[in-house]
Amino acid sequence: MSWFQALLLGLVQGLTEFLPVSSSGHLTIGQTLLGVEFAEGDMLLFDVLVHAATVLSTIVILWKEIEWLLRGVFLSTKMNEEKLYVGKILLSMIPVFIVGVFFKDYVENIFGSGLLVVGCCLLVTAALLTFAQYSRPREKEHIGWWDAFIIGIGQACAVLPGLSRSGTTIATGILLGNKKEKVAQFSFIMVLIPILGEAFLSCLDLLKGEVVSSLSPVTMLIGFLSAFLSGCAACKWMINIVKRQKLVYFAIYCVLIGLFAIIYSLV
Repeated sequence: MSWFQALLLGLVQGLTEFLPVSSSGHLTIGQTLLGVEFAEGDMLLFDVLVHAATVLSTIVILWKEIEWLLRGVFLSTKMNEEKLYVGKILLSMIPVFIVGVFFKDYVENIFGSGLLVVGCCLLVTAALLTFAQYSRPREKEHIGWWDAFIIGIGQACAVLPGLSRSGTTIATGILLGNKKEKVAQFSFIMVLIPILGEAFLSCLDLLKGEVVSSLSPVTMLIGFLSAFLSGCAACKWMINIVKRQKLVYFAIYCVLIGLFAIIYSLV
């Protein structure tokens, strides 16, 4: 993989991790269009790098909220709002943990299914975003425990390539009647630990020598910086978009790119 391909794929990952258009689906499309053929070790290392970059961008943009949670959890001995929030975050992780532990191989096989699966899942993403755009449920002041678990189920389903994680979780939260801005923040924070956990396991494979990478340091640095900077922009942008509930434009985009992926896979 060249430095220019790393730049483009990092840009795709950073933007689409937060925008409701599926980062995994767009990376698959990008790799196909650019003709990038990863060796196993290269793909694993690049995946770890760009996901670590998007985690860092989340921490930078949502630092005030994260600092508020850390202070409430570690500097107080009493039960408070911050500890309840963290509890809901942990509850939301149970479904994706179950999928990661018991269905990891099955999910990885789906990722190798090509653009047809990606295109179909993008159409599902478009449907979810459309429903969220035009639904008018009564808004709640706080995300409840049951809501957190259901949003977590949405995140677990979004391991499918083309089914947007942010789009699925945000749409699910809105359909459950939660305030748009709070759902967006919850969605971005809840993914931090799963991504870090996956990156940690991948790093263990690299350190054990089970997987060897041939990527150059310059290529890795360019991919990381590209994903980080575009991730910062997309995270901040997405929160503002959700406030204004402009999700239907992303639904239209997902329909177009989904149809393109399906047609491209069949030609």
